[in-house]
Amino acid sequence: MDSALMAKVLIFLVFIWVLVDGSVADSAQKAPWRVHTLFSVECQDYFDWQTVGLVHSFKKARQPGPITRLLSCTEEEKRKYKGMDLAPTFEVPSMSRHPRTGDWYPAINKPAGVVHWLKHSKEAENVDWVVILDADMIIRGPIIPWELGAEKGKPVAAYYGYLIGCDNILAKLHTKHPELCDKVGGLLAMHIDDLRALAPLWLSKTEEVREDRAHWATNITGDIYNSGWISEMYGYSFGAAEVGLRHKITDDLMLYPGYVPRRGIEPILLHYGLPIIVGNWSFSKLENHKDTIVYDCGRLFPEPPLPKEIQSMEADPDKRRALFLSIECINSLNEGLMLHHASRGCPKPKWSKYLSFLKSKTFANLTRPKYVTNNRFMNVETEEQQQDFDERKVVRPKIHTIFSTECSPYFDWQTVGLMHSFHLSGQPGNITRLLSCTKQDLKKYTGHDLAPTHYVPSMSRHPLTGDWYPAINKPAAVLHWLNHANIDAEFIVILDADMILRGPITPWEFNAARGRPVSTPYDYLIGCDNELARLHTRHPDACDKVGGVIIMHIDDLREFAMLWLHKTEEVRADKSHYSKNFTGDVYEAGWISEMYGYSFGAAELNLRHLINKDILIYPGYVPLPGVNYRVFHYGLEFSIGNWSFDKANWRETDVVNTCWAKFPDPPDPSTVESPDPNIRQRDLMSIECARTLNDALMLHHKRNCHDSHIKTTTNQETDEHDALPQKSVKLSENLKIERVDKVQTTVSRKLRASTEQVLNAFRFWMVALWALAIFGFFTVMLMIWKGRRRDKSRSKAHRNKRKPTFTGFSDASGHDRHTNLYKAEMSFRP
Repeated sequence: MDSALMAKVLIFLVFIWVLVDGSVADSAQKAPWRVHTLFSVECQDYFDWQTVGLVHSFKKARQPGPITRLLSCTEEEKRKYKGMDLAPTFEVPSMSRHPRTGDWYPAINKPAGVVHWLKHSKEAENVDWVVILDADMIIRGPIIPWELGAEKGKPVAAYYGYLIGCDNILAKLHTKHPELCDKVGGLLAMHIDDLRALAPLWLSKTEEVREDRAHWATNITGDIYNSGWISEMYGYSFGAAEVGLRHKITDDLMLYPGYVPRRGIEPILLHYGLPIIVGNWSFSKLENHKDTIVYDCGRLFPEPPLPKEIQSMEADPDKRRALFLSIECINSLNEGLMLHHASRGCPKPKWSKYLSFLKSKTFANLTRPKYVTNNRFMNVETEEQQQDFDERKVVRPKIHTIFSTECSPYFDWQTVGLMHSFHLSGQPGNITRLLSCTKQDLKKYTGHDLAPTHYVPSMSRHPLTGDWYPAINKPAAVLHWLNHANIDAEFIVILDADMILRGPITPWEFNAARGRPVSTPYDYLIGCDNELARLHTRHPDACDKVGGVIIMHIDDLREFAMLWLHKTEEVRADKSHYSKNFTGDVYEAGWISEMYGYSFGAAELNLRHLINKDILIYPGYVPLPGVNYRVFHYGLEFSIGNWSFDKANWRETDVVNTCWAKFPDPPDPSTVESPDPNIRQRDLMSIECARTLNDALMLHHKRNCHDSHIKTTTNQETDEHDALPQKSVKLSENLKIERVDKVQTTVSRKLRASTEQVLNAFRFWMVALWALAIFGFFTVMLMIWKGRRRDKSRSKAHRNKRKPTFTGFSDASGHDRHTNLYKAEMSFRP
């Protein structure tokens, strides 16, 4: 009977095991998604502290799968290198000095390292998906390719809009499929089969573009230093085009600290390739090229402001959120260094408020992993954020922003200010500077790298009349750009150089449409109401007094641009109507002829504007309560107490090419006092404008005013990132990004299968534990039953030997029973 019972229990357990094992095996066949993360570095202190930060954030973000550092070193470098234990490492022969050409180009180590890993690593044989990152990144949440929408043949990547070579002769020369060239980089998530097909071409195309010195020019590559430094990025795009990979492109997953993320979006990757400024604190990776901070016990990077200090630093919630992300990036980097020092046996550092914060639950909660579901981030919480998210499901038209300048120091500092504010504003799409120069000016000009540029022949001196009128360059440049550039945008935003962007200017927010441009009021254009309009347009009743900011459909602009130029020439030639009572020009010099050219040209086509007074404000003007102005137009002098700023006073001063030069600092906001809240807000906005200009100049100087080693890094031996103030600048051009608003609406089949696998594994363990509990229960009951049988036998024997009146257990038999129960219980304790 005992054997029969045991047999039944064993048969039952085997039956359950077969069922569970079969379901798990089936699940394993459905979804064997193994993820591997790669990043490429060299044997340098510069990459070592970046490695510590990335690996720490990798663990904290709970990124699935292993991570491997592709370490490119020469044999001489390897002998001196101290950082082999900083990360799981796969050693790669260095190609910084090309073995065939002798060319010094460390960036080629990235594709060369990937090729070497695929060919020689055992780990590469057990991978389904690969995530490729740069070392100068902080991961905030798991990057799971199939959750991001990646498919075989369709990798996910971040948008690098400055790779203009995808649109011109460069792509036609270096790929058979230029139409498939995607402007991507930074974050790459792809299937291993795609990577195996791509990697050799990534390397060979990098070599090919690097050797094509005839096409290194900025107007062909977008490389503002004309040095071929971004050849590796083109090598990736051209190689991917060759094998037919089309990317799912996003700019929501990766953010450069300092830039403003879109509302409702939590980036899961911070790329600190650019200098970061928060108040009076700043951080630039380029300033830490030779920093041995990884090996200096107790030393961290300068501590940024604490979160509570950020609250009072910025009133705008979106900009404040950007500041929080900036300090989170460096705090995570410092946290990684702190833990690294502790792991190497460094003495415990002295207590400080900052170290206490890094170890606090507050910081732990702030940096908990961010998760993605259906391309939607789980910490979208408020109804406003949800509504914003839903609105972004609509495919938005592409936008391109343009502004006109000339080859002079006066326009250069304005360009620096506008470009800096463009990057911070969250303005979608690309931006282009229309640069009007004579051939002589262009030969001497040094500001080519200040902005993505379209070069335009100067019309300051009119080729027919000889009239000196530089303002005509604006319509002339727009017309030239339309006729000579490849433009894929649906709407064009036209600004002046002397502007600071405070937020995005989009056609969908301000209701621009085909035949219905949007602009801001220029009420002093009284010529729309008098004889001037009747002389220069057939439709004076359609003349709108507008200017400054213009949002116009590309079809309207193509039709209108020629009229804008012709009407400007016409009004400029009408000297008999220069007087103030006709034009409103206080100088009576015909200087605002270009503005009338715009209004009269639009009237000719019956383009009626939506005039919005909430887009633009002049610093020094009292703002309307509650209006979130998007643009400061500092065309007029403005002052606060004894401090003042007038752009005209800086016409001949070269503050861009004079290291650390800037404008006089405005008063501190805390000193602004006024019983009238509107006056106080006016002064605070004036301070904001002036400080933004100075911040832009300081950031420009930090990139360009390093020692001579930094200035000459593109020529000789330097690492991939140090060779680039240009990489910093070109990456800053990444906020040329045209926002691609694609949100997944359904969970991919692979994600469902992955979830099913997790649930099946969970079921297996639940059933196994249940089965073990049943087995244990039956075994204990069996032993108790056997013990009782023995007790009865002994009891019967005792009754035969003793008096018949005794009916209880003896002390000895009672003791034995409890001993057996104790032994039985103990035998099943874990």
